[in-house]
Amino acid sequence: MITVLAPILGFATQAALYYLLVFSSFHAVLLMFAVPELWQHWRMAADEHLQRLLASEALPPLSLLMPAHNEEVTIVANVLSLLTLEYPALEVVVVNDGSSDRTMAQLIQAFDLYEVPPASTLRVPSQPVRAYYRSRRYSRLLVLNKVNGGKADSLNAAMNAARHPFVVAVDADTVLEPDALLRLARPFLLEHNIAAVGGTVRVVNGCTVRFGRVITARVASDWLVGAQVVEYLRAFLFGRMGWNRLGGNLIISGAFGLFRKEYLQAIGGYRAGNITEDMELVIRLHRYLAEQGIAATLPFIPDPVAWTEVPSTLRVLAQQRQRWHRGLIASLIEHRDMLFNPRYGRIGTLVMPYYLFGEMLAPVVELLGWGFLALGLFLGGDVRDYALLFLVVGYGYMLTLTWLALIMEEVSFRRYSARGDFLRLLGFAVVEGTVFRLVTLGFRLQGLWQYLRGHTGWGRMVRQGMRQSTGDADASTSR
Repeated sequence: MITVLAPILGFATQAALYYLLVFSSFHAVLLMFAVPELWQHWRMAADEHLQRLLASEALPPLSLLMPAHNEEVTIVANVLSLLTLEYPALEVVVVNDGSSDRTMAQLIQAFDLYEVPPASTLRVPSQPVRAYYRSRRYSRLLVLNKVNGGKADSLNAAMNAARHPFVVAVDADTVLEPDALLRLARPFLLEHNIAAVGGTVRVVNGCTVRFGRVITARVASDWLVGAQVVEYLRAFLFGRMGWNRLGGNLIISGAFGLFRKEYLQAIGGYRAGNITEDMELVIRLHRYLAEQGIAATLPFIPDPVAWTEVPSTLRVLAQQRQRWHRGLIASLIEHRDMLFNPRYGRIGTLVMPYYLFGEMLAPVVELLGWGFLALGLFLGGDVRDYALLFLVVGYGYMLTLTWLALIMEEVSFRRYSARGDFLRLLGFAVVEGTVFRLVTLGFRLQGLWQYLRGHTGWGRMVRQGMRQSTGDADASTSR
């Protein structure tokens, strides 16, 4: 029996090994392409002429869209932080999405709101808006009080009410850096054919926040959060930057993205009830641009930064990763006619096939690889050698790439300035590439099983809250 199984297992282990080798090497290619991208953006960010333009009226007017549901504790501070962002022509549209707490009452009291006539042209469908409010204190602010319909539905309602031709979608718990919008709008000064722009999302857990601003950026000591810090840095620094030169990004984070409003309206806005509305929206946008023959790009730029809270418990992380994988599968299956289709350019022939084989099917291949590894160690011989190579390639190769991405972060942006944070990141990279990867492998497999069973639940993100500073002294002693 063992004699019969050995060649079969040897072939299967070889196949799993080659799979990991191909896709790990593709990540290396993304890293190589990310280096010149990073250098180019770093030089532009330091250009004095561009800095003057960013402070001028040449920037496109933006409408900042923020859905909020049961956010009474933090809603006032969050809205204030958006109203005080550095941007010359900015409108802030806050949507109270049928909150059952005092979110609306807090907004009315803090910003001295008064009801105004409907300020919406129905371009995309949404749940009914009960009332529109303006502020006597802040002319930039518009507040909608609507029937509950979820995040995507709230963004559609906000987009209908927005006055400006460009919209930025942010989460209610997202912390933007003061100049984030100035940097996010930079591509529009350099290139005309821009459909959307994505910026960097970083992990706020462990950082000190005061009045909606990150005062001190630190790497959390918790292994689960620390592994996600590493994961986010790798994904944004060389993942999405590398895709800029290989056909464009398939994801613009729902926590921080800028879009040309006319294109969003043309594709019907966000789809209410979709569990990964950001990825699905971008795929539809790519489809629309290709089918209409519009030569517009969706670049990612690294220096506009938004900070968001990530799961700090395994239970919440499980719900998040299961939902992400179900959403990935649903989006790829719904738009399967784009796969390998040259009509959609490199999005169809390169980007979507990568997400199919390198992301959607990766948990299954990796699970099989672990099974082959166990059997190979038991059988010995060539099968064992291939099994050990599977382990080295699958984990050692990616760990090396992750360390290189962290070095890129340290050399270029160095957001974590405290001594020891960089060493902590290097240590968490080992955790992320081993323990965390195995944990999320299980969650993604659960997501696949849930999809096959027709599960459509969203899951609940239970947040621990950001570490708040009460004064300058707190910020200075928290290093």
